[in-house]
Amino acid sequence: MAACLLLLAGCKHKPSGVPTASAVDYTTVATPSFNADSAYSYVAGQVAFGPRTPGSAAQRECAAYIVRQMQQWCDTVVVQDFPAVLWDGREVRGKNIIASIEARPGSTPGRRILLGAHWDSRLWADHDPLEANQRKPIDGANDGASGAAMLMELARGIASQRLAVAVDFIFFDVEDQGVPEWADQYEDNSWCKGSQYWSRNPHKLYYSAIYGILFDMVGTEAPRYTKEQISRQYASHILTKVWSAAAAIGYGDIFVARDSDPILDDHYYVNSLAGIPMIDIVQNSPDCSFFPYWHTMEDNLGHIDRNALRATGEVVLKTLYGDYR
Repeated sequence: MAACLLLLAGCKHKPSGVPTASAVDYTTVATPSFNADSAYSYVAGQVAFGPRTPGSAAQRECAAYIVRQMQQWCDTVVVQDFPAVLWDGREVRGKNIIASIEARPGSTPGRRILLGAHWDSRLWADHDPLEANQRKPIDGANDGASGAAMLMELARGIASQRLAVAVDFIFFDVEDQGVPEWADQYEDNSWCKGSQYWSRNPHKLYYSAIYGILFDMVGTEAPRYTKEQISRQYASHILTKVWSAAAAIGYGDIFVARDSDPILDDHYYVNSLAGIPMIDIVQNSPDCSFFPYWHTMEDNLGHIDRNALRATGEVVLKTLYGDYR
């Protein structure tokens, strides 16, 4: 996960083809089950490889693991290999993984929804309270693995009960390798390399989607999501829809009806470069530190909360099946 965004781009219009939230009674919408234990196991499966940093064996092994998992449920899985240059000039290779479940037969053709998350973990624990740890790589259980696990569990459920719209799942790589605090400099574009590349070079020519939802740090204890400014700016209609679904099914204390500052995350580039309206469901503590173990060595499996995963997954399933069942 990156940091607060310094500059904003221009607004986009309301996406077409999206039913209004007021037209749906989310309490009556039937969905596949979201298994929190299953989602937790996908977090654990990634963390077991070690820090998933660019160029590491863990990066290669975890990419293969994600591909194998998604091949169980999806119609297609492709890996987009791409070059990236880190803030210090180091050249690395990233792997965006894109998996798709097509709409059920008889559905209106051409309609797609994009669900995304990053799967890499940070090279430097630059917010760790111990200076000796600040140049070490982190497990990234919440910041990285939880979002990727969300995509896997959502794919498992959607495959069992296809929607009337196709769903693409994109696992962005090299998201969390922006300039570390100890470098005493800052550059927005040093973050989110995978989404920058994909947004300029989509896996399919002329790719488009009705809208997108990004997941970041969705496994923390005491989850709290706010209406982040980039999401409001580019995709306010989708933000309203998801937060309405959350309130309807009893998760209004997690999906908080409060505006918050812009955050530089993968959705910024999907919005501004690819032109797809995308919101960010991202942990946002009141002190703007995301969560207590952000970019520290303590971002490990011991701080992943199954209930947080369940709440997030259930809200998104209600939203999708409310519109496209």
